Amino acid sequence: MKKIIIGENTVKSFGVGNEKHNVLDNVSVYINEGEFVSVMGPSGSGKSTLLYAMSGMDGIDGGKVSFDGRDLSALSEKELADIRRTKMGFVFQQPTLLKNLNILDNIILPSMRDNRKNIAKVTEKARALMKKFGIAELENRNITQVSGGQLQRAGICRSLINNPKIIFGDEPTGALNSKTAQEIMDIISEINTEGTAVILVTHDAKVAARTDRIMFMFDGKIVSQLQLNKFSGADLDERIKKVTEKMQEIGI
Repeated sequence: MKKIIIGENTVKSFGVGNEKHNVLDNVSVYINEGEFVSVMGPSGSGKSTLLYAMSGMDGIDGGKVSFDGRDLSALSEKELADIRRTKMGFVFQQPTLLKNLNILDNIILPSMRDNRKNIAKVTEKARALMKKFGIAELENRNITQVSGGQLQRAGICRSLINNPKIIFGDEPTGALNSKTAQEIMDIISEINTEGTAVILVTHDAKVAARTDRIMFMFDGKIVSQLQLNKFSGADLDERIKKVTEKMQEIGI
């Protein structure tokens, strides 16, 4: 299976002098095409930093990160921005949508630079995504007129507008109640089933249990991994048990 992301001995440091420490300490990772991966660990273990490094949102101080065969550190800021816009999608705990745009315009925004002559086509796609994920009636509302779950669905629609090869999620269910979190995970699982790779940072064993593989981080290192089969739905309780047992074993 082809690897879409390869991180080799990646290092990311913060601080200066005696206060300098490695948030990523020679971390090597890979994500296969179409794979569903989660990253777990205590606060400060480097989970989000790893996510930002693998997506090129944050530079690294050592090692190498390749995306789809390209060394991210060798690219210009414009080239990096183009890759993130056209090949990657991002879903955060708090969707970063613009207050001065309605929901529909927020969703199509990432496509506007490359599709100014095809606004109608992009809008049609955005409406199809909104219908698919149950927010079709919200296109003219602003972001203060919808619920957190609806806002997260809009963020997911935006992340998919350019047909990305991979979705990066940083605690995408962290601010949601359990019912809405399950609905969002259903959507993300469906996206993965359709062929898009997904990597999520999460503290939630229920979320991690729905992924194919879990990487556990501690003090800037990946200390263990847990391989799970494709999620069937019926085996959730057993999967959660495996995840929590591994968390207890590691001490997180």
